[in-house]
Amino acid sequence: MFKIIIFTASLFLLSGCLGLAPDKPAPVIKSSKKIFDHEDTYILFALRAEQVHEYAAAASMFNTLYEKTNKKEYLYRSLENDIHAEKYAEVVTKVDEVLSDTSVDDYTLLRMKIIALIQLHKLEEAKELAVGLVEKSKMADDYILLSDIYVKQKKFNMAIKYLESAYTQNYNEKILDKMAIILYVNLQRKKDAIAQLETHSRVHGCSQLICSRLAGFYSNDNNIDGLLSVYLRLYALDKNDDIAQKIIQIYAYKKEYVKLMDFLEENKYDDTLLLQLYIKAKKYKEASLLAEKIYKESGEIDYLGQSAIFEYEAASDKENKELQNSVLEKLKKVVKIDDTTPLYFNYLGYLLIDHEIDIKGGMKYIRKALQIEPNSAYYLDSLAWGYYKLGDCTKADEILKKVVMLKGGSDDEVVAHMKEVAKCLHTKTKKGKEKK
Repeated sequence: MFKIIIFTASLFLLSGCLGLAPDKPAPVIKSSKKIFDHEDTYILFALRAEQVHEYAAAASMFNTLYEKTNKKEYLYRSLENDIHAEKYAEVVTKVDEVLSDTSVDDYTLLRMKIIALIQLHKLEEAKELAVGLVEKSKMADDYILLSDIYVKQKKFNMAIKYLESAYTQNYNEKILDKMAIILYVNLQRKKDAIAQLETHSRVHGCSQLICSRLAGFYSNDNNIDGLLSVYLRLYALDKNDDIAQKIIQIYAYKKEYVKLMDFLEENKYDDTLLLQLYIKAKKYKEASLLAEKIYKESGEIDYLGQSAIFEYEAASDKENKELQNSVLEKLKKVVKIDDTTPLYFNYLGYLLIDHEIDIKGGMKYIRKALQIEPNSAYYLDSLAWGYYKLGDCTKADEILKKVVMLKGGSDDEVVAHMKEVAKCLHTKTKKGKEKK
């Protein structure tokens, strides 16, 4: 069984709690009045150092800015760069120095210290600080940070306990996502993880985060129906081509072509595929209209030819002169532009012959088709039918005998023509005997 996507379970990156991503564009440093002359120059050099991943140099420059201006945003930026430079002990020391000089809680500094302690493998100390932080801040990222510590200690149930408490406060989807990962990956409670995500989806809506996580779990479990359900919800959120293609793949895999047609019709997506499905389902009226639409949009003459053929095939009254004129007009336009596709020459010629509109003219079109494909049973049958309509049953029979030996010679229409030609020959033979 195929998988639409490959699922990889990864724990929440600790630096994500602070938005510390090395390749992430640096946020703008907001500074009102400049306190010293070269402040802008220092900022530019510090940002450039970040851009080229010289984090130690960036940390030093932002620290200088902090020392000269006493602006906290510079301190935070300096510590962020220290973390990227893996100077975790220095981060702890700097934070302790700053916090010792104030009685006001600074959640940002506490988070940085916790992250640094985790990287130093001082998990108990980090946990103690994190517990205090969540009690004060009640922020989703802080609950997630604490849960990461419990995960590192392999205390998965404690991690879930804190996350569940936080989730029930405001149904934060980031917290739910973290819970689902721990349930699915660490505790192997896969059904519980999926059930919680689905419940949230039904009650609060299926966001990109929740639906993407569900898609990952369903893919990992090879749950095709679940995966399809999620992709349909995701596509409703964001008309993304990749998601649409995955929906198409699943419907095709399940051979649910009617549902696939409904999806394509509803979302006006991939008309060329929808056209093929109409043809497969023999919905010729719809196929004709859609082919004409594609022709008008693309200018590709082949679609006008298809529109003409399916217009005729869809008609219940094929003797209708208005229908015949419409189809013939389209086909004549097609063969003037496209003289390499024998199908259209044959179809045009056969209609002229079968409806006795212009038998000899029709046979000329058939001969053009045979110039391209001289051994086509279908085109030879059309030519034989022309001779039959002209009353030359002997010539028609001669051609049909060749047709029988070719692929397609057993086609129902060919067989019907052979019977009519045989009757014609029998009648002529009988009349000949009577004359004698």
